[in-house]
Amino acid sequence: MVLAHDRPEVVYFNVTEHATAQWVGQQMVEAFPWDTAPRYLLRDRDAIYGERFRRRVRSLLIKEVITAPRSPWQNPYVERIIGSIRRDCLDHIIVFNEGNLKRILTRYFEYYHRWRTHLGLEMDTPHGRDVHTSDQGKVVEVPDLGGLHHHYVRLAA
Repeated sequence: MVLAHDRPEVVYFNVTEHATAQWVGQQMVEAFPWDTAPRYLLRDRDAIYGERFRRRVRSLLIKEVITAPRSPWQNPYVERIIGSIRRDCLDHIIVFNEGNLKRILTRYFEYYHRWRTHLGLEMDTPHGRDVHTSDQGKVVEVPDLGGLHHHYVRLAA
C-alpha cells in the first residue's frame, strides 16, 4: 500500500499471499508510472525491503527515509489506516481469496476516500465533499460495502 502524506489517501495498493522483495519493488513501479514517483519514500525496516526493492526504488530516483527500529509512531499515517481497514472493514467480512480481498479493499478505499470523514481533515474526506444545505432536498441513505457502511446524500427537490 502506498499512501500520500499530504492527505490520508491510498494512492496504490495490491495484494498477494506471498510477498517478496521483487514483488514489492514491482509494485512501486506500477504505483508510479511515467515519472510520477515522489521524491521520498518513508518506510519501516521490514525484511521485505531487501536489496532488490532498494535497487528498484533507486531506479525511480526516490530517496528512502527509514524509520527507527520498533518505532511505529514515526509513520502514524500507515498505522492509522491499517487500523481503520481492520476495524471498519476486515473484522466484519470473510475473505475467500486474493481476488476477493482486492475487490473488498477497492470498494473500501472508494468509501474511505469519498465518504468517510476524518478529524484531521476537519471532518472532510481525502477527496473532499460538498456540504449540502437543508433546502436542497430529502436525505437518502446509500449503502457502501454491501451495507457495512452508509453515506447520505440529498436528492434534488
